[in-house]
Amino acid sequence: MTAAINARQRFREMLQADGMLVAPGIYDGLTAKLTERAGFAAAYMTGAGTSVARGYPDFGLITMTEMVGNADMICGAIDIPVIADADTGYGNELNVTRTIREYERTGVAAIHIEDQGFPKKCGHLDDKEIIPLEDYLAKIRAAVAARTDPDFVLIARTDSRAVSGFEEAVKRSNAALDAGADMAFLEAPQTEAELRAVPKEVRGPCLYNYVEGGKTPTVDMAAAEAMGFKLAILPALLLRSVVENCDAILSDLKNKGALPPAGTGVGVRDIFASVGAAEWDALRDRFADPAKDAAE
Repeated sequence: MTAAINARQRFREMLQADGMLVAPGIYDGLTAKLTERAGFAAAYMTGAGTSVARGYPDFGLITMTEMVGNADMICGAIDIPVIADADTGYGNELNVTRTIREYERTGVAAIHIEDQGFPKKCGHLDDKEIIPLEDYLAKIRAAVAARTDPDFVLIARTDSRAVSGFEEAVKRSNAALDAGADMAFLEAPQTEAELRAVPKEVRGPCLYNYVEGGKTPTVDMAAAEAMGFKLAILPALLLRSVVENCDAILSDLKNKGALPPAGTGVGVRDIFASVGAAEWDALRDRFADPAKDAAE
């Protein structure tokens, strides 16, 4: 668990430093590796991406076991801190207690838990339901009590803006921070004025969720940082590009029999290189020829 502890400590230090941390959305080992290789200091395991990658919409159809398993695989693939979606905590405060224990074992640096009822949905879809405030706070208190590593960051997400208005969402965010959460995630402010108000009215570090085409007006990373947000996640950034590119390539193949032009794009060796082929080759050489390894 040393690597996990170090990742959590680094993540805490990043959040305490000046500026805003940017974490692209990842959902498998490949997107995790590419994000780390690009030089990002943290990554966000998106629940929507995890669900879509398994062939389901983000309607709460993925179980805690599946989400934790994905987080475990991702943390084994990269060294940068991982923030993970933990949906509703998968039940009441008892379920939340187990959820925290399971996620903590994977090595993730942070998770967020929301106040939606069932069926839960992507925060930028309509017809969501929220649970009573006291039930939500019970989950937050349970999460705080369940963690064993004090550097494990607990992010309290509220989806109440869409159901009960902006003032209620601010109220819930502050109540969750008072209950012990480390950061507030006020989901889907609906105007730029609301977005600017979040870091001012919420009494603690705040998360900005960039969802192109979602309910929140799009602002770039510099603008979000200037507003006072401490962490930005971009859940659909890579997922959207994958869907668009795959649709285009498959359509050309099916309808025109056309392949991408030869010599363009990423080759097979480049694909393997992106997930560490050179390191694995070096490892084989090391054990296949001990004399060579010793000489070096």
